[in-house]
Order: sequence, then structure tokens, then C-alpha cells
Amino acid sequence: MRTSISLRTLLGAGCLAGLLLASLAAGASAADQSKKDQEPPVIDPGPAGGPPSDAVVLFDGKDMSKFRGERSPEPKWKLENGVMETTPHGGLLSKEEFADCQVHVEWASPSVVKGEGQGRGNSGVYLMGRYEIQILDSYKNPTYYNGQCGAFYGHNAPLVNACRKPGEWQTYDIIFHAPKQLPGGKVEPGSFTVLQNGVLIQDHIPVGGAPTTAAPLGGMAAKGPLYLQDHGNPVRFRSVWVRPL
Repeated sequence: MRTSISLRTLLGAGCLAGLLLASLAAGASAADQSKKDQEPPVIDPGPAGGPPSDAVVLFDGKDMSKFRGERSPEPKWKLENGVMETTPHGGLLSKEEFADCQVHVEWASPSVVKGEGQGRGNSGVYLMGRYEIQILDSYKNPTYYNGQCGAFYGHNAPLVNACRKPGEWQTYDIIFHAPKQLPGGKVEPGSFTVLQNGVLIQDHIPVGGAPTTAAPLGGMAAKGPLYLQDHGNPVRFRSVWVRPL
């Protein structure tokens, strides 16, 4: 037996499906708008210079337990008077991994000036263990443009040289959005925005997928550790914290 369905029935079914889809779309749109209209979460910004309540504190001057050594399970940097200092045993990698984040790092190059160019107060902050914002004593110390203090190393020079004198404490506040692997092998670039000592030095600079030269980790990943580099100079660090975004 052959069953026949009228054109009117088909059209009716099509209209019903269309109405259902429209209703679902409207519901999703309303839900999205509802999320946008929600009050943002409340956090305690903390004392001036201190971490906010939603930050992951990696170093507060007490111990280095939130890090592992680059060449050993435990960190082998010097810890004294609330400050950790590089040693010739490699850098430190945070045990916790991050993707998009806000990073605060306080650092100081040696107060006694030795060397010049890249041999003077050299270290670095690597996001995801791959992408470096250069640390260097660039106070009256010329070097190549994309290797000086505050550079996205090997890519972009800082907008200005905002370095304090050797031995003085300096701050980096970094907003990092990670590059993302897309289907088909394409990469959606991430970005760096960096303030040094409160001064904007990198303004939404694109970050591709290729890691910085000599980065401890290669390739791409969804997350990665914060890495503080040992480059043979006794650079000091204090107050290191991260806010996942």
C-alpha cells in the first residue's frame, strides 16, 4: 500500500519546525543576554601592591613550594629575607598551569653592575613556558631592539624603556591571551599587554603559536606553567601571582 502525504501537511510540519527553531534561538539569545546582564563577581582587591582575593599566589616570600625546578623536582634557587634569587641550576616552572591570565611579577637586577648588553641582569617571564617577556638591566645599557627589557623577546620591542636603576625593584603586570589551535591546523593568535612600573610597554601585541627561542617547552598546548628563567645572572624575585581569566 502506498501512503500519500499532502503538501499542506508537509508545509504545516515545516512551519512547526521553523517555529520550534526560532523559539530555541530566542531562548538561547535571551540566556546569553541574561549572562551579560548579570552583576560581575565581587573580589577583594587586597592591599596596595598585594594580590587580589581571586589570585593564585605563586610566591609570597615564604617558600617556593608552588614551583618545581627546571632540572630537578625541587627548586634550587636561593631564598632569603622574603626574596628568591636565581642560581646556576636552571629556571623555575609553576606546578599549576594557566592559559589566559593576568600576571604580576616583581623583580630586581643586580645592584652591582657587571657585563653589558644581554649579559647584564638577564632573565625572563615565560607565559605557558613558551612566550617570553624579557627581563634585562636596560638602564643605560643598549642592546638589540627586540631583546631589551620588556620586549616580547625576538618579536616586539617595548614602546618605551621604563627601567629603574640597577638593584631597584621593578614590576611587570601582564595581560596574556593564549594562542589557540583551530581545526585544520590554523592558529588563532593570542596577545600580550604589558605594563612595567605602571607604564604601558606592550599594547595588545599578537602572539603566534611558535614558542620563543630557547623556551623550556615547545609546540602548542591548552595550558602551561609560568616559567622564570635563569640566564646566569643573579636576578631577584618577590610577589609573583596569577589571575586566570
